[in-house]
Amino acid sequence: MIVANFIFLYPDFIEYKEYMKIKTILLLFCCNFFQSQQIQNNPGSNHGNKFEQLGTILPTPNIYRTASGAPGERYWQNKADYNIKAFLDEDKKILQGSETITYHNNSSDNLDYLWLQLDENQQSNVKNADFGFSSTLPKESSVEKLRTTQLPVLDNGYGVNLMKVVDENGKTLPYIVNKTMMRIDLPKPLKKGEKIKFSIDWNYNIPDRIAKGGRGGYEYFPEDGNILFTMTQWYPRMCVYSDFHGWQNHQFTGRGEFALAFGKFSVEMNVPADHIVAGTGECKNYQQVLSPDQYKRYQQAEKSSEPIEIVTLDEATKAEKSKSKDRKIWKFEAEEVRDFAWTSSRKFIWDAMRVVIPENNNPVMAMSLYPKEAYHLYRKFSTKAVAHTIKTYSEFTIPYPYPVAQSIEAANGMEYPMICFNYGRTEKDGTYSEAIKNGMIGVIIHEVGHNFFPMIINSDERQWSWMDEGLNTFVQFLTEYTWDSEFPSRRGPAYAIVDYMKLPKNQLEPIMSNSENIAQFGPNAYAKPATGLNILRETIMGRELFDKAFKIYAKRWAFRHPEPADFFRTMEDASGEDLDWFWRGWFFGTDPVDISIDKVTIATPDWDTTPKSPKTIKYKVDAPLKNEFVDISKKRNLEQNTKYFVDKNKDLQDFYYQYNRGKKTVDTQKEYSINTDGTAPISSQDKNNLENITGYQIDFSNKGGMPMPIILEFSFEDGSKLYDKSSAQIWRQNEQSVSKTYYFDKKLKSIQLDPMRETADIDVTNNFWSNDGTQSSISKFQIYKQQQKNISRGESSGRMNPMQVEQK
Repeated sequence: MIVANFIFLYPDFIEYKEYMKIKTILLLFCCNFFQSQQIQNNPGSNHGNKFEQLGTILPTPNIYRTASGAPGERYWQNKADYNIKAFLDEDKKILQGSETITYHNNSSDNLDYLWLQLDENQQSNVKNADFGFSSTLPKESSVEKLRTTQLPVLDNGYGVNLMKVVDENGKTLPYIVNKTMMRIDLPKPLKKGEKIKFSIDWNYNIPDRIAKGGRGGYEYFPEDGNILFTMTQWYPRMCVYSDFHGWQNHQFTGRGEFALAFGKFSVEMNVPADHIVAGTGECKNYQQVLSPDQYKRYQQAEKSSEPIEIVTLDEATKAEKSKSKDRKIWKFEAEEVRDFAWTSSRKFIWDAMRVVIPENNNPVMAMSLYPKEAYHLYRKFSTKAVAHTIKTYSEFTIPYPYPVAQSIEAANGMEYPMICFNYGRTEKDGTYSEAIKNGMIGVIIHEVGHNFFPMIINSDERQWSWMDEGLNTFVQFLTEYTWDSEFPSRRGPAYAIVDYMKLPKNQLEPIMSNSENIAQFGPNAYAKPATGLNILRETIMGRELFDKAFKIYAKRWAFRHPEPADFFRTMEDASGEDLDWFWRGWFFGTDPVDISIDKVTIATPDWDTTPKSPKTIKYKVDAPLKNEFVDISKKRNLEQNTKYFVDKNKDLQDFYYQYNRGKKTVDTQKEYSINTDGTAPISSQDKNNLENITGYQIDFSNKGGMPMPIILEFSFEDGSKLYDKSSAQIWRQNEQSVSKTYYFDKKLKSIQLDPMRETADIDVTNNFWSNDGTQSSISKFQIYKQQQKNISRGESSGRMNPMQVEQK
């Protein structure tokens, strides 16, 4: 390096041609030297293979699922149509049912048997999936708990009782029940393109959902002696037979939810005459089951942009006081749905409004049903939250295709096509806290949003919970932020996942884990995938690129059965971004993000022409992280003039432009440009005066293991700021440590890494550097003052040669 500087600084004692030859040789030597030094100093630095392609980790593309992530030319899926009649016995709390299923085999396989799901068997202590858990002696227990857990085990009386299984001619079909699954053996193989029709009669004791838990059952209200029924997983349902799994007949344990085939439903519910019923699809006989006044109000609601009470508070309160012995039959129909759920109670207040989806001009009835205990919350917010949700999700995915979307207050949270069950009750005097209100709105958005994931984009919940819960939680986050700019979203912002990612490695699992095996289910299946998608959108890909790719995924797989590889491949195919490093780290791995500013080397120009070897002083000054930061999603919404459902007229004071690849950034005093090599050029008035230039080498280490972009905020003593971002690809050749060099013509005060906490960095104490003002610790780097006669040879005066700044 000394020789190189000597030759460059003193070329006059040799001929110019010889000088250029020697210079070229020395430059090549220096380049090779520093390359070899880098290899020697970082042996095995890329052994983690964090940037390698997923390759064989993903299934091989085929004629059913392409390498682009789209359905293949021979993609197929089977179909199941249902005709069901149900009888609800309120007094005995028994459901009796009779169904006829028409199953269409669109596969290329001959099927010797069919598999169905008997989910209610999970409530039985002798028919359930028998997925046990470790247990210890409790401090207290209930009589029922002791009765159902003591040996010998006594049947608790729950689960499906099969009364009849016959073909369309009434001939008995042989079957076997394995816990929560039922196999029907066919008299002859069901060939490709054929269909089979068969019927099942069954009944079961409806469980007390509040006491026993679970998604379906009843809730008893002791104050008025009435019951609210939520009928879910209530009929024998076809399992999915697919190109990637065959029969999905994994047992239902109560956690991993459902894999279901699309089809048409025609359902009749025979209930007490004073009950109000809501269900999947459209009711075909409102005029027969509603009073004339109620039906008139329903017709008004079909044209109203504000919720109208169809069943009023007074009518519901009056109905609670007497129980009818008469019966009514409600008739519902639904097409292109994968499931059917319903609810029934005399306690229901019911309001509705019309909402039109702009993308397809689809008129939808947004509706809410709730007991009086939730009136003062649900009457104000529920139906409007339903309308806001289906409109917002339609913008980010596909236009909502169904005619109905409903929210039912049932003190829980669970989703089905066109209907979901949520919570949100007030105090007895009608008051409620802000936390209860926001929690209610959040769960309504989440459960209504499930109409898209997985009711339409129909992933296998039993195997991959994240494909519906994670993707849905992500769009829920976007929807919450367009409901209210200050909505307290729990999942989505990068900084909100940090506490989970800080856990010891033995308490973390990859997102790509089976639903039944996940210990931290909420963070793993909901929060981490949602956060990952938000990081992709805000930090890695950008909103425009991400949103387009995400919509293409939704469009490709609407009313189909996507797998994880279909999602990963579509996001890359539609964006032109190689994201395998991100899927590998965030979805298949457990490494957290922890990027550290290890040291900062400062150098100033040395205008002395005497050849010197510059010395660098390496030091790091620890300083506290600033507590204030702006949420990047809120900031971007502000920049894009997002219209909020709740308009609070609030402004964010901190303004942050974050671009890369030669885009402009904003300084409070003047405009700068960030070069693609990471340097900040001097302003035009300073080009001939480099006396004030200072160079900074920032050394980073990847302590957590998960690569992420390096995002920096530079604060200067004059109060101005500059921002720069390097993509995660900066780590591709050295996954443990990298350095970035910058040059500024004003005094740098501090450097903040990840100033908006958008990368989920788990340790922010190593993200800040401050200049302590000790100028004597600043070293020199030499700028060669080229003599005038050499300027004509194409070398301008004052230009910095990167080879003349020593890197250590």
